[in-house]
Amino acid sequence: MTTSTGMRLGYGTNSIGDVDPLAAVPLLAELGYGSLAITLDHHTIDPSAADLAERIARWRDALAAAGMRCVVETGARHLLDPRVKHEPTFVSPDRAGRDRRCDFTRRALDVAVALGADCVSTWSGIVHDAAEEEAAWDRLCSALAPVLEQAAAAGVPLGFEPEPGMFVDSVARCAALRDRMAGHPALALTLDTGHTECMGERPAADVLRGWPGRLVNVHVDDMLACRHEHLPLGTGDVDFAGLFAAFSRAGYSGGLHVELPRQSHCWLDTARRSAAFLQCLLRSTPWPEA
Repeated sequence: MTTSTGMRLGYGTNSIGDVDPLAAVPLLAELGYGSLAITLDHHTIDPSAADLAERIARWRDALAAAGMRCVVETGARHLLDPRVKHEPTFVSPDRAGRDRRCDFTRRALDVAVALGADCVSTWSGIVHDAAEEEAAWDRLCSALAPVLEQAAAAGVPLGFEPEPGMFVDSVARCAALRDRMAGHPALALTLDTGHTECMGERPAADVLRGWPGRLVNVHVDDMLACRHEHLPLGTGDVDFAGLFAAFSRAGYSGGLHVELPRQSHCWLDTARRSAAFLQCLLRSTPWPEA
Protein backbone atom coordinates (compact mmCIF):
# COMPACT_ATOMS: atom_id res chain seq x y z
CA MET A 1 0.00 0.00 0.00
CA THR A 2 1.32 3.43 -0.99
CA THR A 3 -0.19 6.25 1.03
CA SER A 4 -1.27 9.68 -0.18
CA THR A 5 2.05 11.00 1.09
CA GLY A 6 3.96 8.55 -1.10
CA MET A 7 5.26 6.63 1.92
CA ARG A 8 4.60 2.89 2.20
CA LEU A 9 3.69 0.88 5.26
CA GLY A 10 6.50 -1.59 5.92
CA TYR A 11 7.40 -4.41 8.27
CA GLY A 12 10.68 -6.08 9.24
CA THR A 13 11.44 -9.79 9.06
CA ASN A 14 13.29 -9.44 12.37
CA SER A 15 9.87 -8.80 13.94
CA ILE A 16 8.25 -11.97 12.56
CA GLY A 17 8.40 -15.10 14.71
CA ASP A 18 7.21 -18.71 14.68
CA VAL A 19 6.39 -18.81 10.95
CA ASP A 20 8.33 -18.99 7.72
CA PRO A 21 8.90 -15.30 6.88
CA LEU A 22 8.00 -16.04 3.27
CA ALA A 23 4.56 -17.20 4.42
CA ALA A 24 4.12 -13.87 6.20
CA VAL A 25 4.50 -11.81 3.03
CA PRO A 26 0.94 -12.23 1.66
CA LEU A 27 -0.52 -11.78 5.14
CA LEU A 28 1.27 -8.46 5.51
CA ALA A 29 0.11 -7.39 2.06
CA GLU A 30 -3.49 -8.10 3.11
CA LEU A 31 -3.02 -5.69 6.02
CA GLY A 32 -1.87 -2.93 3.67
CA TYR A 33 1.88 -3.27 3.93
CA GLY A 34 3.75 -2.38 0.78
CA SER A 35 7.38 -2.85 1.79
CA LEU A 36 9.47 -5.41 3.65
CA ALA A 37 12.75 -4.88 5.50
CA ILE A 38 14.54 -8.19 4.95
CA THR A 39 17.23 -8.89 7.52
CA LEU A 40 19.78 -11.23 5.93
CA ASP A 41 19.87 -14.22 8.27
CA HIS A 42 19.91 -18.01 8.48
CA HIS A 43 16.14 -18.30 7.96
CA THR A 44 15.75 -15.62 5.27
CA ILE A 45 18.61 -14.99 2.86
CA ASP A 46 22.12 -15.99 3.93
CA PRO A 47 24.58 -14.50 1.42
CA SER A 48 26.99 -17.38 2.06
CA ALA A 49 24.41 -20.15 1.58
CA ALA A 50 24.92 -22.69 -1.18
CA ASP A 51 21.33 -22.13 -2.33
CA LEU A 52 21.61 -18.33 -2.39
CA ALA A 53 20.25 -17.97 -5.93
CA GLU A 54 17.21 -20.11 -5.09
CA ARG A 55 16.52 -18.14 -1.90
CA ILE A 56 16.71 -14.84 -3.74
CA ALA A 57 14.35 -16.15 -6.42
CA ARG A 58 11.80 -17.28 -3.81
CA TRP A 59 11.85 -13.91 -2.07
CA ARG A 60 11.71 -11.98 -5.33
CA ASP A 61 8.70 -14.01 -6.47
CA ALA A 62 6.91 -13.61 -3.12
CA LEU A 63 7.44 -9.86 -3.10
CA ALA A 64 6.27 -9.52 -6.70
CA ALA A 65 3.14 -11.57 -6.04
CA ALA A 66 2.32 -9.35 -3.06
CA GLY A 67 3.12 -6.11 -4.87
CA MET A 68 5.71 -5.21 -2.25
CA ARG A 69 9.06 -3.45 -2.41
CA CYS A 70 11.92 -4.19 -0.04
CA VAL A 71 15.06 -2.96 1.66
CA VAL A 72 17.95 -5.15 2.80
CA GLU A 73 19.03 -5.07 6.45
CA THR A 74 22.39 -6.34 7.73
CA GLY A 75 21.75 -6.35 11.48
CA ALA A 76 21.28 -10.08 12.13
CA ARG A 77 22.36 -10.96 15.65
CA HIS A 78 24.39 -14.12 15.04
CA LEU A 79 24.82 -14.65 11.32
CA LEU A 80 28.55 -13.91 11.37
CA ASP A 81 29.36 -15.03 14.91
CA PRO A 82 27.30 -17.66 16.78
CA ARG A 83 28.74 -16.54 20.12
CA VAL A 84 28.73 -12.73 20.13
CA LYS A 85 25.75 -10.66 18.96
CA HIS A 86 26.29 -8.39 15.95
CA GLU A 87 30.02 -9.12 15.70
CA PRO A 88 32.30 -8.52 13.90
CA THR A 89 31.68 -4.91 12.88
CA PHE A 90 33.25 -2.00 11.03
CA VAL A 91 35.01 -0.93 14.26
CA SER A 92 36.21 -4.33 15.50
CA PRO A 93 39.78 -4.22 16.86
CA ASP A 94 41.11 -6.82 14.41
CA ARG A 95 41.44 -6.13 10.72
CA ALA A 96 40.17 -9.61 9.85
CA GLY A 97 36.92 -8.92 11.68
CA ARG A 98 36.41 -5.61 9.92
CA ASP A 99 37.12 -7.27 6.60
CA ARG A 100 34.45 -9.90 7.32
CA ARG A 101 31.87 -7.19 8.00
CA CYS A 102 32.94 -5.35 4.85
CA ASP A 103 32.66 -8.52 2.75
CA PHE A 104 29.25 -9.34 4.24
CA THR A 105 27.93 -5.86 3.48
CA ARG A 106 29.21 -6.04 -0.07
CA ARG A 107 27.41 -9.37 -0.49
CA ALA A 108 24.32 -7.66 0.90
CA LEU A 109 24.61 -5.12 -1.91
CA ASP A 110 24.66 -7.97 -4.42
CA VAL A 111 21.49 -9.37 -2.84
CA ALA A 112 19.89 -5.93 -2.97
CA VAL A 113 20.61 -5.63 -6.68
CA ALA A 114 19.12 -9.07 -7.32
CA LEU A 115 15.98 -8.19 -5.35
CA GLY A 116 15.64 -4.68 -6.75
CA ALA A 117 15.82 -3.36 -3.18
CA ASP A 118 15.61 0.34 -2.40
CA CYS A 119 18.72 0.35 -0.19
CA VAL A 120 20.98 -1.61 2.14
CA SER A 121 21.03 -0.57 5.79
CA THR A 122 23.95 -0.95 8.16
CA TRP A 123 25.48 0.51 11.34
CA SER A 124 28.91 1.07 12.87
CA GLY A 125 29.13 -1.47 15.69
CA ILE A 126 30.40 -1.11 19.25
CA VAL A 127 34.01 -0.23 20.07
CA HIS A 128 34.86 -3.00 22.53
CA ASP A 129 38.50 -2.10 23.15
CA ALA A 130 40.22 1.05 24.43
CA ALA A 131 40.69 2.59 20.98
CA GLU A 132 40.99 6.37 20.85
CA GLU A 133 38.26 8.31 19.06
CA GLU A 134 40.35 8.97 15.96
CA ALA A 135 41.49 5.36 15.75
CA ALA A 136 37.86 4.21 15.81
CA TRP A 137 36.94 6.70 13.10
CA ASP A 138 39.84 5.44 10.99
CA ARG A 139 38.65 1.86 11.36
CA LEU A 140 35.12 2.77 10.34
CA CYS A 141 36.00 4.99 7.41
CA SER A 142 38.60 2.61 6.01
CA ALA A 143 36.24 -0.35 6.19
CA LEU A 144 33.34 1.59 4.68
CA ALA A 145 35.25 3.01 1.72
CA PRO A 146 35.11 -0.09 -0.55
CA VAL A 147 31.49 -0.72 0.47
CA LEU A 148 30.50 2.77 -0.61
CA GLU A 149 32.33 2.42 -3.91
CA GLN A 150 30.43 -0.78 -4.67
CA ALA A 151 27.15 0.82 -3.57
CA ALA A 152 27.73 3.74 -5.92
CA ALA A 153 28.58 1.44 -8.82
CA ALA A 154 25.47 -0.66 -8.13
CA GLY A 155 23.19 2.34 -7.74
CA VAL A 156 22.08 1.12 -4.30
CA PRO A 157 22.30 3.67 -1.46
CA LEU A 158 23.83 2.58 1.83
CA GLY A 159 21.50 3.72 4.60
CA PHE A 160 23.59 4.21 7.71
CA GLU A 161 21.62 3.79 10.93
CA PRO A 162 22.64 5.56 14.14
CA GLU A 163 22.28 2.96 16.90
CA PRO A 164 22.31 3.86 20.62
CA GLY A 165 25.31 2.26 22.31
CA MET A 166 27.29 1.98 19.09
CA PHE A 167 30.15 4.19 17.92
CA VAL A 168 27.81 6.13 15.62
CA ASP A 169 24.87 6.49 17.99
CA SER A 170 23.07 9.61 16.75
CA VAL A 171 22.13 11.44 13.59
CA ALA A 172 24.69 14.07 14.56
CA ARG A 173 27.43 11.42 14.62
CA CYS A 174 26.15 10.09 11.31
CA ALA A 175 26.56 13.58 9.87
CA ALA A 176 30.14 13.56 11.16
CA LEU A 177 30.69 10.27 9.33
CA ARG A 178 29.26 11.76 6.15
CA ASP A 179 31.70 14.66 6.46
CA ARG A 180 34.63 12.31 6.99
CA MET A 181 33.58 10.39 3.88
CA ALA A 182 33.57 13.67 1.93
CA GLY A 183 29.81 13.54 1.39
CA HIS A 184 30.04 10.30 -0.59
CA PRO A 185 26.93 10.15 -2.81
CA ALA A 186 26.15 6.54 -1.83
CA LEU A 187 26.11 7.29 1.91
CA ALA A 188 22.56 7.96 3.08
CA LEU A 189 20.54 7.79 6.30
CA THR A 190 18.40 5.08 7.86
CA LEU A 191 16.40 6.64 10.68
CA ASP A 192 14.84 4.78 13.61
CA THR A 193 12.01 6.79 15.16
CA GLY A 194 12.67 5.41 18.63
CA HIS A 195 16.39 6.08 18.49
CA THR A 196 15.84 9.80 17.95
CA GLU A 197 13.76 9.86 21.14
CA CYS A 198 16.24 7.74 23.07
CA MET A 199 19.12 10.03 22.09
CA GLY A 200 17.16 13.25 22.66
CA GLU A 201 17.45 14.38 19.04
CA ARG A 202 14.53 16.80 18.70
CA PRO A 203 12.72 18.46 17.04
CA ALA A 204 12.33 16.22 14.02
CA ALA A 205 12.71 19.06 11.53
CA ASP A 206 16.15 19.85 12.91
CA VAL A 207 17.18 16.19 12.89
CA LEU A 208 16.50 15.83 9.17
CA ARG A 209 17.54 19.28 8.01
CA GLY A 210 21.03 18.15 7.03
CA TRP A 211 19.81 15.18 4.99
CA PRO A 212 17.83 16.55 2.04
CA GLY A 213 17.10 13.70 -0.34
CA ARG A 214 19.32 11.35 1.68
CA LEU A 215 16.76 9.63 3.91
CA VAL A 216 16.38 6.18 2.35
CA ASN A 217 14.89 3.98 5.08
CA VAL A 218 12.80 4.42 8.23
CA HIS A 219 12.43 1.99 11.14
CA VAL A 220 9.26 2.63 13.11
CA ASP A 221 8.95 1.89 16.82
CA ASP A 222 8.08 3.77 19.96
CA MET A 223 10.52 4.41 22.79
CA LEU A 224 10.82 6.18 26.12
CA ALA A 225 13.23 9.07 26.44
CA CYS A 226 16.77 7.91 27.30
CA ARG A 227 15.84 4.20 27.28
CA HIS A 228 16.74 1.96 24.34
CA GLU A 229 13.79 -0.42 24.28
CA HIS A 230 11.56 -0.85 21.22
CA LEU A 231 7.93 -0.42 22.23
CA PRO A 232 4.62 -0.86 20.36
CA LEU A 233 3.48 2.26 18.55
CA GLY A 234 1.68 4.74 20.75
CA THR A 235 3.07 3.44 24.05
CA GLY A 236 6.18 5.60 24.38
CA ASP A 237 7.35 9.20 24.06
CA VAL A 238 8.01 9.45 20.30
CA ASP A 239 6.47 12.49 18.59
CA PHE A 240 5.23 10.60 15.55
CA ALA A 241 3.23 13.54 14.22
CA GLY A 242 6.32 15.74 14.22
CA LEU A 243 8.53 13.07 12.70
CA PHE A 244 6.10 12.14 9.94
CA ALA A 245 5.52 15.78 9.07
CA ALA A 246 9.30 16.10 8.74
CA PHE A 247 9.42 12.99 6.52
CA SER A 248 6.70 14.53 4.36
CA ARG A 249 8.50 17.88 4.05
CA ALA A 250 11.67 16.02 3.13
CA GLY A 251 9.80 14.28 0.30
CA TYR A 252 10.43 10.83 1.73
CA SER A 253 8.60 8.18 -0.29
CA GLY A 254 10.09 4.96 1.05
CA GLY A 255 8.99 2.33 3.52
CA LEU A 256 7.98 2.91 7.13
CA HIS A 257 9.25 -0.40 8.48
CA VAL A 258 7.83 -1.48 11.83
CA GLU A 259 10.67 -2.89 13.95
CA LEU A 260 9.38 -4.62 17.09
CA PRO A 261 11.41 -7.83 17.53
CA ARG A 262 10.26 -8.29 21.13
CA GLN A 263 6.72 -8.64 19.80
CA SER A 264 7.72 -11.25 17.21
CA HIS A 265 5.82 -13.96 19.11
CA CYS A 266 2.58 -12.07 18.40
CA TRP A 267 3.72 -10.53 15.13
CA LEU A 268 0.43 -10.75 13.22
CA ASP A 269 -1.54 -8.92 15.89
CA THR A 270 1.32 -6.41 16.21
CA ALA A 271 1.32 -5.91 12.43
CA ARG A 272 -2.44 -5.36 12.45
CA ARG A 273 -2.31 -2.80 15.28
CA SER A 274 0.72 -1.06 13.80
CA ALA A 275 -0.93 -0.75 10.38
CA ALA A 276 -3.99 0.88 11.94
CA PHE A 277 -1.78 3.29 13.91
CA LEU A 278 0.29 4.25 10.86
CA GLN A 279 -2.67 4.63 8.52
CA CYS A 280 -4.38 6.97 10.98
CA LEU A 281 -1.18 8.95 11.39
CA LEU A 282 -0.55 9.24 7.67
CA ARG A 283 -4.08 10.42 6.97
CA SER A 284 -3.39 13.40 9.21
CA THR A 285 0.14 14.08 7.91
CA PRO A 286 0.29 17.22 5.74
CA TRP A 287 1.75 16.63 2.30
CA PRO A 288 3.43 19.66 0.69
CA GLU A 289 1.89 20.89 -2.53
CA ALA A 290 3.87 20.39 -5.71
